[in-house]
Amino acid sequence: MRIFRKVGSLILDAIEVTVIALAMFVVMYLFLFQPHQVRGSSMYPSLHDNDYLLTDKISYQLKEPKRGETVIFRAPKNEEYDYIKRIIGLPGDTVRVSDGKIYINDELLIEDYLSSDSFTYGGRFWKENQSIPVPENQYFVLGDNRSHSSDSREWGPVPRKNIIGKAWLRYWPPEQVNLLPQVDY
Repeated sequence: MRIFRKVGSLILDAIEVTVIALAMFVVMYLFLFQPHQVRGSSMYPSLHDNDYLLTDKISYQLKEPKRGETVIFRAPKNEEYDYIKRIIGLPGDTVRVSDGKIYINDELLIEDYLSSDSFTYGGRFWKENQSIPVPENQYFVLGDNRSHSSDSREWGPVPRKNIIGKAWLRYWPPEQVNLLPQVDY
């Protein structure tokens, strides 16, 4: 009889631990962190195809996104998909591309995270030498691999409401585990 009680107690303890762990996971997933997979090469060399990231979903509840941060957002043209890009232009900024370089409010944007031979072309929405004002509550985003990125050059700024969170931690592959570096301009 004592054995049955011990086994029953052990099973109840296991169920309790499992329920608590699942509840913690659900709360973290819904409100704090969410896993995302990089698909494609648009953020190369900063991020690689099939990298796995944790997205910090709470920071932007407390503060606004900053230039240089890598964000995950619902794609403006198809909100079923999440995109990963870098914020280049903030609300109120004027963004321009000229001779392959980015200018924010007529000042050259120094992008040390790009290779020295990186060249930025205009797109369907944002043409070469065209100054684009970033509207209120919207952000101008670009992939780091400018020649292989669908970004604000093609479809315009991203509404603030579409931003899910900030890419925070790369946790796969194991040899690349790291906190993602923050870029300061």
